[in-house]
Order: sequence, then structure tokens, then C-alpha cells
Amino acid sequence: MTTTDASATHLLILNDHEPLAWVLENQRMAFPAGRTQQSLSLGKGDEILLYTTRGCFGNPTRDLGRVIGLATVTSEVRTLDSPVLIQARRFTEGCRLRVHGLTPFREGVALRDLVPDLQVFPDPKHWSFRMRRASLRLPEADATLIKRELQPLLKPYGAMVGAYSFKRR
Repeated sequence: MTTTDASATHLLILNDHEPLAWVLENQRMAFPAGRTQQSLSLGKGDEILLYTTRGCFGNPTRDLGRVIGLATVTSEVRTLDSPVLIQARRFTEGCRLRVHGLTPFREGVALRDLVPDLQVFPDPKHWSFRMRRASLRLPEADATLIKRELQPLLKPYGAMVGAYSFKRR
């Protein structure tokens, strides 16, 4: 997507706490090698809904997959000068984000509760299959619904980012 196209909204899917903390602390997103097509679907100016999977915090029986934040992509996705290494994985492409707000730790919009009303999941029974990627572009109606649910839960980025720090876990 180029900057002349209309902006889109994407779920940015994070399935582990350490990469989540890196994304939030650096206000950047990095993509592993082999995810070029997905990463290039993001464009400068696009909105990002930050989604943490059930397993993100190490206890999928306790935690739910939740939308926990709202951000904007502030740069084009490009090949990084130096790959980012997180948990022995190389992330070779990335972009900058501006995180507008976060929910308190382990709070947010439980996505599974909205699945029957979301167009992006045509088969609600198997919705989690579509979540096995780094990002998922949302239809406008879906983005509006999720943001409406998320907005009352958001707190300022600076007040919440420390709660998500990997060093504090």
C-alpha cells in the first residue's frame, strides 16, 4: 500500500510477551524473514489494533486473546539496516508506530466475543485459523466495531507501557 491509498486498519497479532514488550517500548514493528507479503500490506498512516493471543503471557488457560492498544504506522515497511533478534528469531523488515493508548495489563477487548459480528471471520467456528499470521487487515465495519469497544478501555501510552515491560514480568 502506498501513502496515496486510503488508510486501512490491521490487527497486529503478538503471540509472546517479549516481542510485545519490544514493540511497545520501541514503538516499532518488526517482521521475520518470510513474511514479506504480510508486512508490505501495512502502509504509512494505517491504523493498528494491537492484539495479544491467549498464549502471549504464558498461560493460555487463564488469558484471553485481547485487543489491547491502538497505534498508527508512521513509516513505510522497509528492510532493516540491522535485523532485530528476539528469542533467537531474526526480524528483517519493520516500520515505526505511534502508540496512542493501551489498556491496563491483562485487560482489553476479548476478540472471541466479537467474532460472530466480524466480517473478517466468515466461518466463526474456525476463526483462530485466520490469526496465524503477523497482521490481519480488517474490513472497515469490523475496525469500527472493535475500536468502539476498545476506546473506553484505553489509557495514555505513557501511563501503561511500563506494565507491559518484559523486565517487570
